[in-house]
Amino acid sequence: MARSRIIAAVAVLAGAALAAAALVVASPAQAAGGVGATFVKDSDWGTGYGAHYTITNGSATTISTWTVTFTLAAGLSITSSWDATVTGTTGTITAVSKSYNGTLTPGASASFGFNVGGGSTAPTSCTLNGGSCVAGTAPPTPTAQPTGGTGGSTNGTLATAPYIDMGSWPTPVLPDVATASTLKNFTLAFITGTGCKASWFNAYDPRTAWGLSDINAIRSRGGDVKISFGGESGSELAQVCTSVSALTAEYQAVVTAYRLKYIDFDIEGAAVADPASISRRSQALKALQTANSGLKISLTLPVLPTGLDQNGLNVLTSAVNAGVTLDVVNVMAMDYQQGGDYGPKAIQAAQATFNQVKALYPSKTTAQVWRMVGVTPMLGKNDDGGTFDQTGARNLVSFAKTNHLGELAFWEETRDRNACTGALYMCTNIPQAPYEFSKILAGFTG
Repeated sequence: MARSRIIAAVAVLAGAALAAAALVVASPAQAAGGVGATFVKDSDWGTGYGAHYTITNGSATTISTWTVTFTLAAGLSITSSWDATVTGTTGTITAVSKSYNGTLTPGASASFGFNVGGGSTAPTSCTLNGGSCVAGTAPPTPTAQPTGGTGGSTNGTLATAPYIDMGSWPTPVLPDVATASTLKNFTLAFITGTGCKASWFNAYDPRTAWGLSDINAIRSRGGDVKISFGGESGSELAQVCTSVSALTAEYQAVVTAYRLKYIDFDIEGAAVADPASISRRSQALKALQTANSGLKISLTLPVLPTGLDQNGLNVLTSAVNAGVTLDVVNVMAMDYQQGGDYGPKAIQAAQATFNQVKALYPSKTTAQVWRMVGVTPMLGKNDDGGTFDQTGARNLVSFAKTNHLGELAFWEETRDRNACTGALYMCTNIPQAPYEFSKILAGFTG
């Protein structure tokens, strides 16, 4: 993360190697005037596929729960599922909403997903709450109940998602970290390249699904994860993959394996000043977003209190020109080589970045541009001797609440957990209680 940090990279995730493009199959499009469920096949590898149903409330009444049933062809079976309580593995399958995604206000939607083994045939006989999955033909929906809070997300974005170095030792146990920190969402860092193959710190192929059970546990609590590609160490994929198609395929393999809604690209070091890889990445991100409807992409870039430097602006401008829909421009508010108190400088960097983003998106409102700004300081002592302390964190949270920033994060969760004095890759080197910064940032929900 830092431009001069000393850390082990990251680890986590994957699944089977899957196709690069989302394949839309089956159910009719959602229409206004009713509640419907739409089936989409995300990927198909011949002997199985990954898919999801999206339940959309097109009625004028809030629903409090949903149940989807469908039938698999003979020989097919559910091998895994997420974001619903799924009963049955063959034949008729029943999926019931979780506590965190059952309530749908008018116009809202929720999804659940699953992997199927044994063939490529799409499900049949879909029902929603006992009636047709086609919008407008379902029976009366369950009694409406009040909707809950944002729970750490805003407008579909992970409002608070600190980085976790999954390459640290011992490997962080995500559910334990979530419980102790009181946070729901995390950014898992970093995927780099072993040649033109996605890798967690040259040790794990993301396609092996390492860490998936922890990620599913986070999701079952109502949280989610963002996977970050790049970082300060290792080979950046866009630099070692020499074609857009190969690069896109590596990104897609990770997105598909972990059913990701959010991905991050931490571009620093040599990669932030490499025009060829910047162009490849931008084209690949556009292709990736086209193939994965709703996929949210953040760029994480080095910053000064005066804003992004020209290299960072080049990365940002390239993505904009390629047609990438950026969710967040996240700045690494750290290692300014200036020393002193980095709390006020984090806020200065956010304001300067807002001005730069606004210039690239002149048609967006002030609120919309602030919603695109994310800030990620380094906790405690930075590599250059500057300090970001608890007062700085509280002030940053206050600033974020006032302006409704898109995201707050920090480097790095295990340093906050350890609350120690020692090597910078594992300690903050300032007086603090374990998870003190996490609990401060937990106060920001968008």
